[in-house]
Amino acid sequence: MRIWSMATASARLVLGLIAGALTAVATVLALAAAGVVLAPALAWPSAREVSMHRLTRTVLAFVEFERFRLFRLFGDANAKTYRGYGPERALAYLGVRWPVGLLGGGILLLFVYGAATVVVFAWYWLTGRHPDNIPPSPWIITYLAVACGFALFLGVQGLIGVVRLERRVARRFLGPTPADLLRLRIEQLSATRADVVEAVDAERRRIERDLHDGVQQRLVALGMLLGRARRSAAAGDEVKSAGLLAQAHDESRELLDELREVAWRVYPAALDTLGLRDALAGVAERAPIPVTVRYDVPETPPAPVVTAAYFVVSEAVTNAVKHASASRIEILVTRERKTMTVRVTDDGSGGADPGGAGLTGLARRVAALDGRFAVISPVGGPTEVRVTLPCG
Repeated sequence: MRIWSMATASARLVLGLIAGALTAVATVLALAAAGVVLAPALAWPSAREVSMHRLTRTVLAFVEFERFRLFRLFGDANAKTYRGYGPERALAYLGVRWPVGLLGGGILLLFVYGAATVVVFAWYWLTGRHPDNIPPSPWIITYLAVACGFALFLGVQGLIGVVRLERRVARRFLGPTPADLLRLRIEQLSATRADVVEAVDAERRRIERDLHDGVQQRLVALGMLLGRARRSAAAGDEVKSAGLLAQAHDESRELLDELREVAWRVYPAALDTLGLRDALAGVAERAPIPVTVRYDVPETPPAPVVTAAYFVVSEAVTNAVKHASASRIEILVTRERKTMTVRVTDDGSGGADPGGAGLTGLARRVAALDGRFAVISPVGGPTEVRVTLPCG
């Protein structure tokens, strides 16, 4: 299967180089014809306007085909996103690209010539003839094999260089300019800042709701129990007073556990004292279903990354238990170069909505660190929450 994939990719690259060479020739002919047509038309404004309009349409059509070629045959995903270039940049791109296309076509022709030469020599020798009076001696065969291998290596490297040069030229002339990138970055930071403010407000409301609906209610119940116990003791009913005090003691322990749970959801102290590995182990221990944690991060990530990773795992595990009816969860944390990847996979029913409140909050938290957040959850499962966070 891998050999087939490599062969398919190589065939696409060769087809892309052939198409690039043909479009390079067509570009040269079209530009030459445009110069011949435009030269006399410059004297008449109406004819000049019509000619320029047709030239613009032709140039943009050529560039659109080049974008299609780069995306479909060279696998350049960026080529599909190139937008906003005008006729001037498109014309400059064609003017710079055609030599590159001819270079790729020339290397392919050398390949064909070399392959044909080898086939001719082999055929003559197999049929008992000597091309150019060269007999098939061991030294000659060894010399040809070494020369062909060396030429093949140089040719392959040349074709790879042409493909990379094609991508670079397209990115330089069709891709976003530095001003465009700066504007996009400012828009992204503005949106991220607004999302962070909204996420903080949502988190604050959640904490207030947890305190009001949970802790406060238990405090009221504890106060009522203590009041009843005091009245019973004042009335001389020691048995009832002791029972109420026992209930109050149990309520105080449950209240302490709930306070600890609320505090843990706000910010777990284990992140500072024990680190992310032990904090995730705590999440796995508290889960009502089996949770497997694989942690492969040799160096300690920055504190914001640790915090984001923890809350992503905690929320994903909670969602899998409450909404997906999962029976098993796997947590994988790895680091590659300057990024840390967190994957949380469950075998639940799937169908998770990335636009839900919990997942949206996680996406905003990750976006604030310039990370990537993805949820893969087909109906019927499984569900995978994948986060990539920059660490350097």
